[in-house]
Amino acid sequence: MTDLLTITDLDVEFPTRRGTVLAARKVSLSVAPGEVLGLVGESGAGKSTIGNAIINLLERPGRVAGGQILFEGQDLRALDEDQMRKVRGARIGMIFQDPQTSLNPLLTIGAQLVETIQKATDFKGNAATDHAVGLLEAVGISEARARLKSYPHQFSGGMRQRVVIALALAGDPDLVIADEPTTALDVSIQAQILDLLKKLCRERDLGVIIVTHDIGVIANIADRVAVMYRGEVVETGAVAQVLGAPRHDYTKSLIAAVPRADTRLHRFTSVDYIEGGAAQASRIDIKSHWLGQGRKADPDRAAMIEINGLDLSFVLQGAILRKNRKMVHAVDNVSLTVQRGETLGLVGESGSGKSTVARLIAGLFTPDAGTIRVAGQDVTTRPDAPEAKRARRMVQMIFQDPYSSLNARMSVRDIVAEPIRFYRTTGSESETRKIVGDLLDHVGLGAQAAERYPHEFSGGQRQRISIARALASRPEILICDEPTSALDVSVQATILNLLKDLQEELGLTMLFITHDLPVIRQMADRIAVMRHGAICEVADTDHLFADPQHAYSKHLLGLMPRMEMLTPVQTPDPSNVPA
Repeated sequence: MTDLLTITDLDVEFPTRRGTVLAARKVSLSVAPGEVLGLVGESGAGKSTIGNAIINLLERPGRVAGGQILFEGQDLRALDEDQMRKVRGARIGMIFQDPQTSLNPLLTIGAQLVETIQKATDFKGNAATDHAVGLLEAVGISEARARLKSYPHQFSGGMRQRVVIALALAGDPDLVIADEPTTALDVSIQAQILDLLKKLCRERDLGVIIVTHDIGVIANIADRVAVMYRGEVVETGAVAQVLGAPRHDYTKSLIAAVPRADTRLHRFTSVDYIEGGAAQASRIDIKSHWLGQGRKADPDRAAMIEINGLDLSFVLQGAILRKNRKMVHAVDNVSLTVQRGETLGLVGESGSGKSTVARLIAGLFTPDAGTIRVAGQDVTTRPDAPEAKRARRMVQMIFQDPYSSLNARMSVRDIVAEPIRFYRTTGSESETRKIVGDLLDHVGLGAQAAERYPHEFSGGQRQRISIARALASRPEILICDEPTSALDVSVQATILNLLKDLQEELGLTMLFITHDLPVIRQMADRIAVMRHGAICEVADTDHLFADPQHAYSKHLLGLMPRMEMLTPVQTPDPSNVPA
């Protein structure tokens, strides 16, 4: 069979003031019609660079320095920009990694979909609108026709990712490059998307390159896999062979770092060289450390978070008359308790209300009904009361996206110092600078990182900055909203181990939100399952995984990516990994 895409000895370079960075070197890959090629590796390995090079969307001054890219026998490097525009969308679709930045915030979802459909196909007018509705339904968005009028900020992260996938499929392409297409999706929607991609492969001989850090996804969808390390393909072959019996030490490292769903371990498997020489997080004595000072909560109180009968609705479609408005019931009579020092996991599909509950507890949303008590203090009845404000200060949040949650115009020093200055927990700027350096040391970045800006850090390092900022107000409760969903498995292991260490040292109470069930198996003491804004089931972690009671819990666990076909691999000796 003739290959749909053939890449031979591809070199991609980025000239800088400090010299030329070779982002990809001598990369050779091929994709046949109806085949799914998985491309895995840590952040910065060059995976996304390959996808961008194929469709000539490299960020300047990046350029293809050598090699050949043949698509259906046509040399893509020989095409000018006008010719390349006819290839993008209509013949090669692209699912970008970050749905927040790949959608125009000023245009409705419908406007963006219809524009793409009209440019890439023969559909016009109402036919284009109907096709847009069909695409949204195909990727699992309910009330698709009504949601055409919504803007990107009115969608959850997972729903935005589904819209991006619909955009990639709008032109009915022959090849789809999917850059982390399931990163922000829960297991149920992830299964829908993967089934959709597999169905397209079968029915249309669609070729797919799927870039992902999720080894479980690769095991379930890919026919072949290529492993990248520092710009090079170090291993390639059939999925069962590469993931089941890897030859390269780097491949073994990635597989060893995948969280296990069959049993709970004290720590995640992590390899030190993965983060490129990051400083080790320092240990602290909480009794004498700054972080242990000023703790206001009653040490005898068992419950740190108590929510009762929580309700919140959002307007989906406005109207003068209330009866004509379309509402979405985001949180429906939710009641939960989180004990001191406990980690409660909150799982459910995208749009189930998990993040909304977190934002209600953090004070970012105001409930329509119900009460929230933090360390025994009601923070909903009189939110402006001094007691409520002190209780709110005990709660800090680590957001999902380490790229958009940090102010790009602020130095790391100012980002971490902002809560200290806001709460006036120190008397002088010199003391603030010392505390910031100490916090950065504690999360493993080192005090020297304070002078730099967010764009100079990787995703994993940015999430460490977010953790340092959350700690700066000396919280007793951390709300972690998908804190590792944008990170590859190796960096994820490092961040999750850091959170475990912080909880042990500081006695933190944690609400941990994620769609990654193996991660929640390792992190949570108890798990609450949400669907359509309501709690379906609350149970101890081991009991839920062994014997779920609710039908939806069983459904979620049944959709979890499986790796039973893979044989166990041993963590390699880091000294054997090539420099």
